[in-house]
Amino acid sequence: MADLKLLKEKLEKELSLLEKGLSSVGRKNPNNKSDWEALPAQMDVSASDENAVADTIEEYEGNTAVLKQLEIRYNEVRCALERMEKGTYGICSVGGEPIEEDRLMANPAATTCKNHI
Repeated sequence: MADLKLLKEKLEKELSLLEKGLSSVGRKNPNNKSDWEALPAQMDVSASDENAVADTIEEYEGNTAVLKQLEIRYNEVRCALERMEKGTYGICSVGGEPIEEDRLMANPAATTCKNHI
């Protein structure tokens, strides 16, 4: 089995980076703390320039797209850390066999072995 301490450190470091990235484009949903929502761009409601309004909307859509990808990975990493706590980390979720060490080193949040990718 791969060095669990090293893998945990990698996961915790990635989780911290993901939280910073998520915070730059979104915030935790106040009604659901496990969910993130994109921050709307600052909009000048007095602006009559259609291009400025369109740019603001485009920025928000960009934040939403980035946030979705970061949130997916954030949840994968968080779940991997939870599996470590439960003692089920490194076990393929499909076949129940151990996940290969090189796969875990490449992606510490992996949930399946190479045969079940």
